[in-house]
Amino acid sequence: MVEGTVIAVCQFGGDFVPNDDGTMSYSGGEAHALDISRDMKFDDLKSELASMFNIDSSHLSIKYFLPGNQRTLITISSDKDLRRMVDFNMGSITTDLYISSKIDSRAHRNIAADSGTSIVDKVGAVCNVRSQRLAAVNGGSKRVPRGRISVVGANTHKVATGSTVQNIRQLEVNTAGKSNGRIVAADSVTFSASSPTADIVGQQILVADDNVEDRATQRSLADSSTPIIMAVDAAENAGPQSAPWDCVITEVGQEFDNVKAFRDELCKYAFVKGFAYKYIKNDNVRVTVKCTVETCPWRIHASGSARKQKFMIKKFNNVHTCGAGSGDDGHQRATRHWLASIVKEKLLDNPQSKPRDIARDIYQDYGINLNYTQAWHAKEAAQKELHFLHEEVCNQLPHLCKKIMEANPGSITTLAASVDSKVRRVFVSLHASLHGFEHGCRPLLFLDRIPLKANNQWKLLGAAAMDGDDCIFPVAFAAVEAETHNSWHWFLVQLKHAVSRSCNMTIVSCRQKGLDESVPRVFEDSYHAYSLFHLIEELKAELKKSSCSEQDKHAIVEDFKSAAQAYAVDDFNACIGRIENISRDVAEWVLSTKPEHWSNALFRGSRYDHLSPNIVDSLSRWIAVKDELTIVQLIGALLAKTKDVMDSRRQTSSTWAGTLTPSMEQKLQKEIPKARMLLVVCSSDSVFEVRGSSINVVNIASWECTCQRWQLTGLPCLHAIAVFNRTGRSAYEYCSRYFKCESYRLTYSASINLVPDIESISSVVGANSYPPHAQRPPGRRKRKRINPHKTSIRPLHCSRCKEAGHNKATCEVQL
Repeated sequence: MVEGTVIAVCQFGGDFVPNDDGTMSYSGGEAHALDISRDMKFDDLKSELASMFNIDSSHLSIKYFLPGNQRTLITISSDKDLRRMVDFNMGSITTDLYISSKIDSRAHRNIAADSGTSIVDKVGAVCNVRSQRLAAVNGGSKRVPRGRISVVGANTHKVATGSTVQNIRQLEVNTAGKSNGRIVAADSVTFSASSPTADIVGQQILVADDNVEDRATQRSLADSSTPIIMAVDAAENAGPQSAPWDCVITEVGQEFDNVKAFRDELCKYAFVKGFAYKYIKNDNVRVTVKCTVETCPWRIHASGSARKQKFMIKKFNNVHTCGAGSGDDGHQRATRHWLASIVKEKLLDNPQSKPRDIARDIYQDYGINLNYTQAWHAKEAAQKELHFLHEEVCNQLPHLCKKIMEANPGSITTLAASVDSKVRRVFVSLHASLHGFEHGCRPLLFLDRIPLKANNQWKLLGAAAMDGDDCIFPVAFAAVEAETHNSWHWFLVQLKHAVSRSCNMTIVSCRQKGLDESVPRVFEDSYHAYSLFHLIEELKAELKKSSCSEQDKHAIVEDFKSAAQAYAVDDFNACIGRIENISRDVAEWVLSTKPEHWSNALFRGSRYDHLSPNIVDSLSRWIAVKDELTIVQLIGALLAKTKDVMDSRRQTSSTWAGTLTPSMEQKLQKEIPKARMLLVVCSSDSVFEVRGSSINVVNIASWECTCQRWQLTGLPCLHAIAVFNRTGRSAYEYCSRYFKCESYRLTYSASINLVPDIESISSVVGANSYPPHAQRPPGRRKRKRINPHKTSIRPLHCSRCKEAGHNKATCEVQL
């Protein structure tokens, strides 16, 4: 088999059969083998499959299972999906592709109004649904024919029926809370299939429509006074693929975390089994439910277990005599809370999901059609539930910190709370990171905030070093409530306590958020270098105030960069002079930013030619969006990624045979040809004069050159290399020890141990930790703003009495 190619067994015409363990297998149909390379386009694959099975390529649906996962089908819908499939199955001999032909036909409306009675007739929906229908009892999938959909309004006593409907999926939105032993009809929608006629009592009809975008007139999910219809799909193999919901309720003795979890699982179970139920008893300590058909014996009772602090099924009669329970017909019922729980699961995977994305995914996965407003309200309800999840997770922080220190002795974790216990700060520095920084890294630390894409409750502060191969080496991080002077000062205090060597260390950061004051105050014996990147951003903001042309502004920025990178004071002054020739005010601003903190020519510390912290781009890629949702997930993701990076670099460095790391070896070899053209004059045993385009003096005893490059970078400059070539010395002996492979291996010699089952860490009993308040993201507020330039406002007039100062609702004038 050619490298980068997988052999795909393409299967078509069969059915998925669920197994007892929740997995699925494919039975029947025909199969063909096909070579798929990583460079193959998705359209080419569709054309090949359409020709192979003689079907229309525009109606193709292609799915596959991940290796070791026979539960969830993955859809291929783009070139990127196809490449991922090839990458995931590169180590397998063959992989299976499941081909199906999907049909998309719009639901049609046929509405007649007679004497105030609305009738929906012949509403068929054969929808494009991605997921496969899990069999309820008999383990098979059945085709669902078209039929009538009946709607019961708020004051309806008759139930509409349709004789040909089987397995119609419906969604009942109930906002009344407890049902008190009956089905709540005031806020519900019921679909039935038992008689050939449809009798609907009510004035309002909402018809199933699979166009999510154009259903803006439908009632929103938050409206609890009117029925809400979401699309009811009568489609072949339509059903949830996210979980084997027919197995969520199994037997007596099954335990759940709480009563809420039991209600959610029961709703999913009834949804996939195809029956409706009603509550007999429903409170926080016990729940009794029976089938809505009075003669049906199906019944379940669950209550709390004091011994295990769980909610347990005590009685369960899993027999239906009403024809339901097999998925062939019956009612399905789901509350608005149930829909929010489904959306919450999607937000856990992708916190950046938008209402339009949520509506599309729910339609594809479950066949439920939501308009934008309904999806928006469902997301709002799900986010409220996630807020309580944040509170619960914050109570896990003390236990998590304890587990981190137990798994990694020598690590430092610190928790801090405000007076009202509503804000938590957590600082983490692993022993492996501290050991590597102190024994193998340069005395150079970069500070910056690591942006989070989905979490607006926490701000992540990071401290990182550079290893011998010029790669980012994480030292410590902290999650705080906001990036302020106070939070940065707290982080620096914890960092100084963790890092043992703080003398003659260089710290590179911006000068905002109080760092220009906090860094010298906390690290008294260290040097503080301002980040060139942040200074350039400040300079560009300052240039917006000036009247310089765009060409002059660009020249000023380039001269500013040259001034920062200049090694000699004369070169620095020349750059400032060019800026002054363009704008004296800008030159004064540049000099007011304390060049001794950012110019190579004036800075007293050693920053090894690194002018800006680049930890933002590096560490932000370590954190997936789905791992940002809770603080525990965030810390777990950082620990796992740090461990993977350290293990990978440790293994890679074991194969290096040279003296220097690869990147430093490349820099040194780049200077060697330049040194051959220089003339060396010996002044003493250790001092030499090197002549080229300029004259420089090299002192090999003190590792210095008048060009300053040797001192600032740690690698011999071309003048020093010319001296080594003349005297027969090796340039490797005069390289900084931090650039040698021995120090690099020492940097990654310690290992990290992950906390087992980090997501199942229990909360601290009695803890009262709350997450920081979510801050409004930047951007214009979505409301009408006051115009400060508008001096007069038109007075309010009453439409009833035509007088000013009030409206019709508050009018008290006697007419």
